[in-house]
Amino acid sequence: MTIAIVGGGLAGATAATELRARGYDGEIVLFAAEPHLPYERPPLSKDVLLGTKSVDEAAVHDAAWYRDNAVRVEQGTRVTRIDPVGHLVTAHGAAGATEVRYDRLLLATGAEPRRFALADDVTSPVYLRTVDDSLRLKAQLRGGARVTIVGAGWIGLEVASAARQAGAEVTVFEAAELPLVRVLGPEVAAVFADLHRHHGVDLRLNARVEASDLAETDVVVVGVGAVPSTGLAEAAGLEVDNGVLVDAALRTSDPDIFAVGDVAAHDHPVLRRRIRVEHWDTAIGQGEVVARNLLGAEEPYTRLPYFFTDQYDLGMEYFGSVGPGGYDRVDIEGNTDAAHGGAFRAYWVADGRVVAAMHANDWDASESVRDSIGTSR
Repeated sequence: MTIAIVGGGLAGATAATELRARGYDGEIVLFAAEPHLPYERPPLSKDVLLGTKSVDEAAVHDAAWYRDNAVRVEQGTRVTRIDPVGHLVTAHGAAGATEVRYDRLLLATGAEPRRFALADDVTSPVYLRTVDDSLRLKAQLRGGARVTIVGAGWIGLEVASAARQAGAEVTVFEAAELPLVRVLGPEVAAVFADLHRHHGVDLRLNARVEASDLAETDVVVVGVGAVPSTGLAEAAGLEVDNGVLVDAALRTSDPDIFAVGDVAAHDHPVLRRRIRVEHWDTAIGQGEVVARNLLGAEEPYTRLPYFFTDQYDLGMEYFGSVGPGGYDRVDIEGNTDAAHGGAFRAYWVADGRVVAAMHANDWDASESVRDSIGTSR
């Protein structure tokens, strides 16, 4: 049996790892559009920018692992067509076109940065998605450099933190009233606004970006979200709606094709709704589960969403998902003055139950915060 994996990120590499760990001895072909071996993306906006981790340390495995485990990695090779009827993958790389016939296929094509037309017109912005993007940006983060960031989401704020620690002058434009407000709500989002202002970031909220704002700076970073890379799936006739639609076991509308990671719109059996999660933990968890299902299991993916961030001296872990229904209140325990080392826990409550929870700088509370999801409060 041949298993083809389309996508050279963490989710695809994790699936390959689990396949071999489970004793699968058939052929594995992994197509990586980038010229690099699969790597983890979180360090690109954290440790790599800060200079505390090298690009090689972000790799999932070194080249020897793929060789020793007979995983064929087609680096710098972009899949251009999937034929579900003929079970055929067509790809193009430096050596030309190649075709692989598969028995089972895994889509792990990830997401692409959302473009910001004004920045594209005025300058050559950095969209932080790849190793090359991170290295390009790191070279520009130096003392006195003027850095303008469009978007105060996770990427934008992590870049702001790294830039300030490098001594750069940082301005952040955000259209909303607070950074991260769509995820955290105003109660906790205000903590991050205070944190960045304390560290000297010129944080401009409810802001409209003008061309002059982008022209009068040394580097522009755009972090206004991402869109799932569904082009291949759509062309192959798979069901797509803000991601490739997959069932609880991560199977697409084609029984021999699965999807995981940023591109997968998953029918979550615990949350009882469809959700697409663009985070490191989901890439690993779904990669492990889908490997077992590629081998014939019917295991649902039940892990709740999890993400983390490191900004200055603040470290945070978030568990669960508020969802479209929103929340009734946020219960906050501890000291929210994170700019001065405060540690706290926050619990988002809907209909008397905790639907999401986080801690900041309170690592001993990590397990209890996670276990609070679903409890009464």
